[in-house]
Amino acid sequence: MAMRMSSLFLRTLREDPADAELPGHRLLVRAGYVRRAAPGIYTWLPLGLKVLRRVEAIVREEMDAIGAQELTFPALLPREPYEATGRWTEYGDNIFRLQDRKKSDYLLGPTHEEMFTLAVKDMYSSYKDLPLSIYQIQNKYRDEARPRAGLLRGREFIMKDSYSFDVSDEGLQASYDAHREAYVRIFDRLGFEYVIVAAMSGAMGGSASEEFLAVSAIGEDTFVRNDAGTYAANVEAVVVPQAAPVDASGVPAAHVEDTPDTPTIETLVASLNANHARSDGREWTAADTLKNVLVVLVHPDGTREPLAIGVPGDREVDAKRLEAQVSPAEVEAFEAKDFAANPSLAKGYIGPGVLGETRESKIRYLLDPSIAEGSAWVTGADEEGKHVLDLVHGRDFAADGTIQAAEVREGDPSPDGNGVLHTARGIEMGHIFQLGRKFAEALDLKVLDENGKLVTVTMGSYGVGVSRAVAAIAEGNLDEVGLCWPRNVAPADVHVVATGKNRERDGSVFDKADELTAAFEAAGLEVIYDDREKVSPGVKFKDSELIGIPTIVVVGKSLENGVVEIKDRRSGERREVAVDVAVDEVLAEVRQGRGAKA
Repeated sequence: MAMRMSSLFLRTLREDPADAELPGHRLLVRAGYVRRAAPGIYTWLPLGLKVLRRVEAIVREEMDAIGAQELTFPALLPREPYEATGRWTEYGDNIFRLQDRKKSDYLLGPTHEEMFTLAVKDMYSSYKDLPLSIYQIQNKYRDEARPRAGLLRGREFIMKDSYSFDVSDEGLQASYDAHREAYVRIFDRLGFEYVIVAAMSGAMGGSASEEFLAVSAIGEDTFVRNDAGTYAANVEAVVVPQAAPVDASGVPAAHVEDTPDTPTIETLVASLNANHARSDGREWTAADTLKNVLVVLVHPDGTREPLAIGVPGDREVDAKRLEAQVSPAEVEAFEAKDFAANPSLAKGYIGPGVLGETRESKIRYLLDPSIAEGSAWVTGADEEGKHVLDLVHGRDFAADGTIQAAEVREGDPSPDGNGVLHTARGIEMGHIFQLGRKFAEALDLKVLDENGKLVTVTMGSYGVGVSRAVAAIAEGNLDEVGLCWPRNVAPADVHVVATGKNRERDGSVFDKADELTAAFEAAGLEVIYDDREKVSPGVKFKDSELIGIPTIVVVGKSLENGVVEIKDRRSGERREVAVDVAVDEVLAEVRQGRGAKA
């Protein structure tokens, strides 16, 4: 049945909603696809729900094609399984917790690893039952501290999560490869540019991990890739090789110098060039300095641990890279109270002399791997207004280890040795993990192998952000006047516009539009039909462009000449065709578009 705009539950808006930050988010609200119910929580209106269901259908088709089976778990979950895996504590404030009338603890599911694992444990006990892949498409809940960007980062969202269960690591690899291929097909069909990058497993654990990112300037994730196409990674997962040792035999003994009023790298470099000329004649730069950054790690149990990170002075500590390295701990700033609790630290002049678990401060000290053994540095002398020069790593100071937390920049060497890196931004749409045995061990998921021996099952975890995909498609398919949906996910195939204002005066226009709508439906197409009376043609045209159906058919004044206008919403191309061939023309356009990647 055609969606007639005279009765469709839809109100378009001419003005941008005040709370919408991104272009696609603004248009989804203005065009009547979604409405905000609360921060990070959205109502799906009829048109939006149609797009969402089309995305779900694509995901289902490709998951079913690899033999995965669909089920659905409840969203309201008991505490006990999450306590067994430690995630009741690890999630901290990021989950919604509640109690029933008997004071039993529950949570709204942020993800369902525990439930999948327990379901398989309950039903399967032999290697003959495996391999198995099962999945669900379901609402998830996370108490985002700052929900933003509409559907891209909400407190309630829809996700496809699937899990594979195998007896061996070789089986896990086969399941992982099958899911990866399915994901390629899914994202090929969804209609946006994407890239597959190496990723961090984070608190999920496991070995291999890859993300599927929709390439977008408004994305929250930064990724890098080289020109050769041999390397691509989320910046969180970039592993900077350990710098090779250098010969420090010619470096003089470390010496402390007065550097008053130099609490920043910029002021330090200026002071060095003014008062401490280099013996080789070149000027000092920020890259010659060692910056020691202090943060506080807040562990899931509430324990606070100070951490010092040494990076070259021309680099910053990347917050997301650091968070990925220390997860599930959260990172907080090192504040005045923390300095007060550590009197050995001279703010603005902190050096390795007091840092380290065996040193005066007892603060764990980790270095960026680009800092080579034997390299000489200018860094804080742990005394107000003083820095130490020619301080050699390995000779004069040591660290407790290394950490991949310094920013990755455009032009950095590619870790695989092929050229340099280029940075871009993307939206995380899918993430696949070789999860391993973490959850199976925690929940005692074992089966008898072919020798009758109990073995722990190995798992893979695979997620697709279904509601997020709607937002990502919108962000990647729009122009200055509205949305431009790819054919595969559009809420309808064709938008018929009757330009008349009332049937008494413009009866032929409405009659022909009625006739075409019926013919499109009979041909198997889904139709939005703007049959509203007392609405001007200009408003109808604007609404059709705002809503963004790929093909728009306008029945208007040209009907007198036996023609209607067909507009390609995505290209903007318009053409007039004889009314008696309009259905065939649109059918050909739809069939061509359904098989093509946008």
